[in-house]
Amino acid sequence: MGTSGELERYEQRFRRAGLPLFIEDFSPTHDIFTRAAPLLVLVFLAEMIGATSLDWDWWQNLLAAVGGLVALVAGFGLLNGFRGRPFWSLPTRFGIPELAVFVLLPALLPVVTQGQLKQFFGVALGNLLLVGVVYVVVAYGFIATIVWGVRRLAGELANSVASFIRALPLLLVFSLVLFITADMWQVFAGMPTAFIVFSVVAFTLLSTVFLLIRLPKEVDAIERDAGSGPALQPIQRVNLSVNLMIRQWMQVLVVSAGVGLFFVAFGLLAISEHIYDQWGITKGSWSYNMELMNHPLVLSASLIKVSVGIANFTGLYYSIALLTDSTYRTEFLDNVSAELRDLFTARAEYLELRKTSWQPDSVR
Repeated sequence: MGTSGELERYEQRFRRAGLPLFIEDFSPTHDIFTRAAPLLVLVFLAEMIGATSLDWDWWQNLLAAVGGLVALVAGFGLLNGFRGRPFWSLPTRFGIPELAVFVLLPALLPVVTQGQLKQFFGVALGNLLLVGVVYVVVAYGFIATIVWGVRRLAGELANSVASFIRALPLLLVFSLVLFITADMWQVFAGMPTAFIVFSVVAFTLLSTVFLLIRLPKEVDAIERDAGSGPALQPIQRVNLSVNLMIRQWMQVLVVSAGVGLFFVAFGLLAISEHIYDQWGITKGSWSYNMELMNHPLVLSASLIKVSVGIANFTGLYYSIALLTDSTYRTEFLDNVSAELRDLFTARAEYLELRKTSWQPDSVR
């Protein structure tokens, strides 16, 4: 007969792999918000400042903040008593009543002390948004997947660099030619920094949309290849898709960063001050002049902008190539499939163990 300890080891493995929804009976009140309780409590207590006002003296704000803190603690203490818990205890489950108090009670402070109804809706909406973010991040294993990626950073870096080297000839066909044209420099060097950041975000969203279209087919293929245990539930398929997306983002980030650094180094050596003048390009808001073996080097804001722009295009190309080009696709999915095959086998063992184990209601 299986034990709760054995089940917990399987569940811990799923969490560390960024697949918490592989756990059966995954409960938001027990598995999501309870794990985020320290963050929620910290935010809840910090919102005592909602009782203060910039128009008041410091001692008035101090009294208001202390009063707000007392009101928040008392409100949650009363809820504890209503739920049959000790007054000073932290909740072991975050159900609808606990979440309602977290969202609404701090929002009432500016209404009571200053009559600020707009602040009520602002604080309540912010708390509700935080609850949603916590749910998505914890439920779909964002943090666990990122931690997994950091642990395997050396291996992923090696794979990404190898892919980058194989892609380099093709990248040089369009990237290097674009980089040494005056038009490209005039376009990116004249862009505000905020617009450069916006373009990076826009290209990231574009590649994400492509992934969302392609990933369901890849998940089907991985599940068929694994061939262990019952079919995934829809919410588990979403969890697996998010997991694959984050892993691919990390590879694309490494390759894009490598391309950007390559063009910064190349531009430092090849684009001299004379070329800036000849192309009619300004150096931007800052620049540094250096020498290397009597060769003048110029590091400028314009060079960084152009390099980021090239890296942005390259990252979009690489993210699409990972799932369309047979070479990159096979390499990326083979590495992932080998690990997921073991996880599918563990899931089948876990489900079988649940059938033969007895868990009291208090375990979940």
